[in-house]
Amino acid sequence: MLGIILQLAISWLIIWFFEKGNLNFLGLYPGKKRLADFGLFFIITAACCTLGFALKMLFAKWQWQLNPNLTLQMILNGVWWNIKSVLYEELIFRGVLLYMLIKKTGSIKAVIISAAAFGMYHWFSQNSLGNPVQMAITFFLTGTMGLILAYGYAKSYSLYIPIGIHLGWNLTQQFIFSDGPLGKQLFIEVLPRPDVTVSYFTFYTMLLLPLICVFTINYWLIKKHKQIEYSK
Repeated sequence: MLGIILQLAISWLIIWFFEKGNLNFLGLYPGKKRLADFGLFFIITAACCTLGFALKMLFAKWQWQLNPNLTLQMILNGVWWNIKSVLYEELIFRGVLLYMLIKKTGSIKAVIISAAAFGMYHWFSQNSLGNPVQMAITFFLTGTMGLILAYGYAKSYSLYIPIGIHLGWNLTQQFIFSDGPLGKQLFIEVLPRPDVTVSYFTFYTMLLLPLICVFTINYWLIKKHKQIEYSK
């Protein structure tokens, strides 16, 4: 939490130094429309992410069960960890730097630069640096997600859309289905996995369809979103 407070303080110093402004550019005031945006994009993204696990259950016969060792403290810690990590990344990549880029270069260039930085950041956070194939995959997937997140901010001048998308994906994958650095969380996979052979088409459908859905649906929704013009 201290790190997030420090990020906000640095953001305020930067915007004050360059524009004598304040943190309004983050769009954090919880208005009715912003909360509705957050809820919509969170639910849509969580559903897309869940689709991937549902396809694995359907075709590969993988199974998940409620973690028998689950405690209230684990739930609180898992949810809070995901919230903190999302806020940390959003304040870096969709915060003051993206806002300044939009003002200096325009939305299109700013969104691309932010997405590229987001993709390269995950070379380090996902330990893919040094493996060219893994680096390319990581950059493409996280960079594409970065495009959607940055586009959401550029269209609304608020972090509610990118936070809704980002948290919807991370919380579902890492907390609900325990596929992340926290280990066993809400649901855990039943092992060993069944010995089921699937076709290449089915395999890539399970792998790519959730990503295609989250990218295309969110892009379409953001494109339809009314363009908000920011004024200090």
